[in-house]
Amino acid sequence: MADRHILTPSEPLGLAALRELAALTTERLLGALEMTVTGLEPAEVPGLTVYLPPPPPASGRYGFASAGNDSEALTAALLLDAVRPGVADLVLALAGRLAVHPAVVPHLVVPPDAADEQAVAARHGQAHLALAVAVAHTVVGNVQIPPLADRTAATVGVGIGAAAAVLGQTPMPPAYAPALLNKIRAEYLLPRRSFGSVRVSRHRFGLIEGSFPDTVDFAGNGLVAVVDGGAVIRTGIADRPARVQLTVLAEEPPEVASGWEEIVEVSWHAAEGLASVLGPDGTSAPPLRAQTPPWPGDYRLRVHARGRDDRDDPDAETYELVVWPAPAGPEVVHRRTDRLGHRLRGEPEPARPVRPEHAYRWVRRSLLSEAATVTVTTGATVEEVLRAFGADPDRPESIRSIEADLYAGDSNLPWVAVLDAGPAILAVEYNGFQGSQESVLRRASARCRAASMFWNVNTLMRLSFAEQGRLLAAFEPGMSAAEPEVDAEPAVEAATAGLELADHVDRHLKGLVAVERFTGYGITAADLDRITTTGTAFRIIPVVDDL
Repeated sequence: MADRHILTPSEPLGLAALRELAALTTERLLGALEMTVTGLEPAEVPGLTVYLPPPPPASGRYGFASAGNDSEALTAALLLDAVRPGVADLVLALAGRLAVHPAVVPHLVVPPDAADEQAVAARHGQAHLALAVAVAHTVVGNVQIPPLADRTAATVGVGIGAAAAVLGQTPMPPAYAPALLNKIRAEYLLPRRSFGSVRVSRHRFGLIEGSFPDTVDFAGNGLVAVVDGGAVIRTGIADRPARVQLTVLAEEPPEVASGWEEIVEVSWHAAEGLASVLGPDGTSAPPLRAQTPPWPGDYRLRVHARGRDDRDDPDAETYELVVWPAPAGPEVVHRRTDRLGHRLRGEPEPARPVRPEHAYRWVRRSLLSEAATVTVTTGATVEEVLRAFGADPDRPESIRSIEADLYAGDSNLPWVAVLDAGPAILAVEYNGFQGSQESVLRRASARCRAASMFWNVNTLMRLSFAEQGRLLAAFEPGMSAAEPEVDAEPAVEAATAGLELADHVDRHLKGLVAVERFTGYGITAADLDRITTTGTAFRIIPVVDDL
């Protein structure tokens, strides 16, 4: 336990455990115990001090300074250890021995009236704390210590530390597990969703109650295999984390989700419940640990997979596991389109054309990953685009200074960086949205075309198209309400054709494809590098007509 603290190599384990406790907790325990401890006379135990090393040579003077937020009990216990080394170790050793002594064990048993989890844990800890403080009271009472050490605070501090150390090595009483399960069941609510990463090894992870199986056969459906206590999922990646969403529902979802390349549904029987998403090494991220219903029974598991073929994009491979209670039923394959699944099933691999939005995957690893607006304008100059945004072309500033003002609160004006890319003018807003405004797009497109794609960290998005000073369409990609608006404009319909905007995956990247199709130019990683290297931007002053 001592290696979990920043301690001197010789610091006793009991004091290390005392340090680990919150200062407020220790202070409250001291307040509850100090009157009782002060009023008790310690029993004389002949020969007890022979187990202690001799005290340091007396010099006639003692000095001790304390600072910080340590509790009084910890400060006194540390002082006691300084003037009488070995006391804390002796208290811990005796408390540990007595905790398993046949004459003492019956007094540590949790009584039957402690029924719920909190009561069982409290009575278990209370009994061990009483034992450890009693031992500390006896040991400290048989030792001569200088008066500068608060004997009561030191006794309680050493006792608390010993109790914490002993409890850390002592199993919870038999009544605790069922009490904890009852608590979990009482507090378990549906639906529930959790997100996290799981460490994949040997191309697999699982939703498992117990230990991970050694061998699994995926030849049946190429994605998931049912095993004792859960299911194992076959991944494309070999050995690294994979992103997983776990959804637990009260009943079968009304629809099969879109945007996934492989979807397979199976039945599995939970012997106990509370299965975890974990890797073959048995580790599980806290949000994915013990998330399925805490009851035994039959469940359905629908496994969704995407990106198993995309070895060049580390962010492409993701999974969603959906669980709900249902009688055992046959396996159902809802979708089977990726090449890996076909190989595992012994089938010829399908030809899969590269999706157009894949060309913009670099955006996910760029400065624009979370929030930005990219506006592309044709038939205009840099100066005209800047004026369309409400910026002054004659007042360039460094991006660094603008951001410094924003962080310092000295300015809240939006800003834009522009680049003459030849065929078009690029306007890039880091975490901005002016390019999605109708007035900006009307001005920017006065002589030709302009289109923009806005997205932010809350997954809000807006895809806009303008031509000859007229806004043709502006909508949230994938929203059905936008379909009439798109269908009414042939140029917009052509720009969005085949992009599957209703599929939520990479919608902002699909929007950038539509912007490129409409204007004839799309932003590249090299363009963003040029903007970043130049480091120049322009503050946007709201135009009166826009207010």
